[in-house]
Amino acid sequence: MAVSPPAPRGRGAVSGATSTRFALPQREVDRDWLDERAALEEEVPRLATTVTEEAARTILSFNKSPDIGFDRSVNVFRGCEHGCIYCYARPTHAYLDLSPGLDFETKLFVKPQAAKLLRRTLAARGYSPAPIAMGTNTDPYQPIESRYRLTRQILELCLEVRHPVTITTKSDRVLADLDVLRELAARQLTAVAISVTSLDAALSRKLEPRAATPMKRLAALGALVEAGVPAYVNVSPIIPAITEDWIERILEQAAERGAHGASWIMLRLPHEVAPLFREWLDTHFPERAAKVMSILNQIRGGRDNDPNFHTRMKPQGVWADLTRARFRKAVARLGLQRGRVVLDCSQFVAPERDGQMRLF
Repeated sequence: MAVSPPAPRGRGAVSGATSTRFALPQREVDRDWLDERAALEEEVPRLATTVTEEAARTILSFNKSPDIGFDRSVNVFRGCEHGCIYCYARPTHAYLDLSPGLDFETKLFVKPQAAKLLRRTLAARGYSPAPIAMGTNTDPYQPIESRYRLTRQILELCLEVRHPVTITTKSDRVLADLDVLRELAARQLTAVAISVTSLDAALSRKLEPRAATPMKRLAALGALVEAGVPAYVNVSPIIPAITEDWIERILEQAAERGAHGASWIMLRLPHEVAPLFREWLDTHFPERAAKVMSILNQIRGGRDNDPNFHTRMKPQGVWADLTRARFRKAVARLGLQRGRVVLDCSQFVAPERDGQMRLF
């Protein structure tokens, strides 16, 4: 069994190797024997988080994937300080010649002009509204949102022009925008999904070291429901032999707080996420690492990951069927089968581009 280095304090990934997927040059720290001695004598150092402002040209991304329920999304951040080891967005840092591991959660990029760019897109002739998804790549309520308030600016713009928007998050910071979300919900323009992986705070610190604790997320779900905002629980990702025992208990807690519905996603390990997750298992759960990966291989056709359309979100095999049956039985018992809220696209009024009045 491989022996992995200790995880840096407060971070999800264990290492920070750059990707070879794009034939990028590899970097190694040039240590001498004094460095090695210091590393042995001192505890693992804390890593600082850096934020770079990015001059983006566009902010609304479109997709034609048959596997997801939206065709457009907004991501105001690159990288995510939550540090969730399983995050399928980690490989995007390879495009920047940065590590999908530690760089992804410590070297963040922000798009300060996000709301202005979205306004331009919504003002374009021929634009046809459909729900904009936020939180599909990196969390819109990760810690730096408290400083930049870009997610709030997007929500305020959507309220202004009556454009539907959905949010997926694992942070109770979503409640900072409860006033805007309440107004959007009153017009049938929003719904929020809160992701919960377990109810064990210690496990959460290993899986998602800088995300809100599970009970804070569930409390946020309850507050959203009480304010009239449609809120769902997303039991995601389900990790075999790590988080599977929590499925029913998460659903019970969400039902007690009035969740409008529930969904689940099995763990996916695209590109560099697979070796990072294996390294994480060897560090935190060495006694069951082989079992976890064996089950994942079984449900993904013998591979760590299935990248194909139509099957990548549909795990196969006995273990997947059992999980699917458990989930369906629990949501039926708890009354969480109310379906999705249909958001209203008919209210949309195109904004004026850059605040300038149209001539025609």
